Amino acid sequence: MISFKQFSLEKPLNPAQRIARSRVMKRLMPKIQMKRKLAMKKKASFDQLKSRSVKKATDIVRKKLAKGDYSSMTYSQKIQIDKKLEKKKGLIKKLSKKLIPAIKQAEADRIQKAKENP
Repeated sequence: MISFKQFSLEKPLNPAQRIARSRVMKRLMPKIQMKRKLAMKKKASFDQLKSRSVKKATDIVRKKLAKGDYSSMTYSQKIQIDKKLEKKKGLIKKLSKKLIPAIKQAEADRIQKAKENP
């Protein structure tokens, strides 16, 4: 099984790979949800915050490239956007560094809210 970091750094998937990945994720969903529930009670490490900022930066750049709703696009359109996104790694890296303080603040707020409402 690959880690999320490896998963996020992969090349764009073709339609058959997307369908296969969907099946795997549906099978693993209960396990993922249980681990997520346990993780929500803990403070995120710096590596986790960093990966969140990279994901958020990727989403921002993807949204600009897509000029619309990425989730409602066809497979071929998504592949085209992902190929363009692959060329923007430098921009994503810069943007993710700028987003880290906001991500840290959001994490602190989340932890504080979790402590108030157990």
